[in-house]
Amino acid sequence: MLTNASQVLLRNSELVKDQSVLVINYESDQLVRELLNTASSVCGLALDYHHHLVMQPYAGKNLSLHFGHQLPNDELFDSVIVYFPKAKALAPYLFNLAAKHLKAKGQLIVVGENKGGIKSLPKQLPSYFDTPFKADNARHCVVFLSELNTQAPALKLSDWQSQYQLETPQGMITICNLVGVFSEKKLDEGTKLLLENLPKMQGNVLDFGCGAGVIAAALLKVQPELKVECVDINAMALASCELTLAANGFAAKVFASDGLAQTSTRYDGIISNPPFHDGLASTTNIATTFVKDSANTLRSGGLFHIVANRHLPYSDTIAEYFGAVNVTAENNKYKIYSNTKA
Repeated sequence: MLTNASQVLLRNSELVKDQSVLVINYESDQLVRELLNTASSVCGLALDYHHHLVMQPYAGKNLSLHFGHQLPNDELFDSVIVYFPKAKALAPYLFNLAAKHLKAKGQLIVVGENKGGIKSLPKQLPSYFDTPFKADNARHCVVFLSELNTQAPALKLSDWQSQYQLETPQGMITICNLVGVFSEKKLDEGTKLLLENLPKMQGNVLDFGCGAGVIAAALLKVQPELKVECVDINAMALASCELTLAANGFAAKVFASDGLAQTSTRYDGIISNPPFHDGLASTTNIATTFVKDSANTLRSGGLFHIVANRHLPYSDTIAEYFGAVNVTAENNKYKIYSNTKA
């Protein structure tokens, strides 16, 4: 089933007839594959690892698929399609990336939902593109077209990074945050409670949903001997985490994982401020899966230490898979769950 944005793109697929096409930030469907019915070749760049995994089995001669914040090469395309991002701050970066991979006078196609801010595109598109015009408007989505009119600036990740000092209970750490990654330039309430109640950990520790690396950096500041692995589903978050660790002189393994599926180590500890922002039904399912997979991944005696919004249904699931529920701290919004695997 195609998303609304993908359906609108598909009905305009003649725009890329017999062309080489790059699709950036594609969604959790098979639009990139469907475009092969019209385009001569398609390359997909997913910034969400789950979206990449959905399409990965279909990679082939004329369909190349990548996950990350950039392509691994400098290939040029006749057309670039950009799905307007939910994090609006990421949009200018994606336009710069698109320009890097467009041939001279190449076509830019931008699609997005009305409620996601796509209507503001004419004000957002940089001057190296022509003024965009609306090509279609359907299913609460808009498709804009433009053309690359001059060479864009070189794409340097450092130009898209904000760096700041963050005071934590473990001391001052440097945070490197890339556009599109959530950051308030202060500790969010959940992470603050987690770090105020940070236990001594040992051995191999997994930071699940690492974001910009705040928890991993704070943990390594007080226990640099730990072997920490950081996972996230978002390419920009993973890049931010790597930059944060490097800025503080810490080392950790940083990689993409859809849940815990791509982890292979047995851990002595799992720590997280889990990034669950879906509707209640799917949040319940994600939370259940996370707790179950964590229990299966921890070694005997391993510590499961997380902070969660107090209204989320963790207690029953933790009791089922850990045999008990241990709340070590809480406030009016959050609870700290800290359980040891038997």
